[in-house]
Amino acid sequence: MNTIANLFDHFDKLDTRINRWLVANSIGILRVCIGLVFLGFGVLKFFPHLSPIEDLATRTTTALTFGVFAGHSAMDFVAGLECLIGICFLSGRFLRVGVWLMALQMIGAMSPLLIYPGELFPGPLHAPTLAAQYIIKDIILVAAGMVIASTWTGARIVAEPTRMLTSLRRRAPKIHRAVEASASY
Repeated sequence: MNTIANLFDHFDKLDTRINRWLVANSIGILRVCIGLVFLGFGVLKFFPHLSPIEDLATRTTTALTFGVFAGHSAMDFVAGLECLIGICFLSGRFLRVGVWLMALQMIGAMSPLLIYPGELFPGPLHAPTLAAQYIIKDIILVAAGMVIASTWTGARIVAEPTRMLTSLRRRAPKIHRAVEASASY
């Protein structure tokens, strides 16, 4: 029995070290990963017929810009926007601009769910097509962008290590809000 307790204690210490590393590095890693995703998918859109969502993205961009961008210029617009977002996230420069651009891009990227629902959820059971699934997964990018945006004003994750057995008995910790003095802008 003592061996099991010893083993668990070693695992608990490892878990705590991993948690401290995650606290120190996860937001930066998340920022770089978002940047790579946007830059990669953006570059792909510059080349005709390489993006699996090209037709839908072109039609959606044309509709949302009231025809200002149509055809391949619509894809070039989206590609340029995604590359710019990716560069902002990768470099960490102009991150606020990058997050705002990402918010606008995500509205555009998810709008086919409202504009073309019959095309994205066909059939009697309205199961999502592969394109619809491609769009729905953007919810994760939105949430990740929100985490990155929360760091603008200096918000940080703080490690408050607890033993694993203690943490297993309770729900995920709540986010603590610091009491702020009223700020005048």
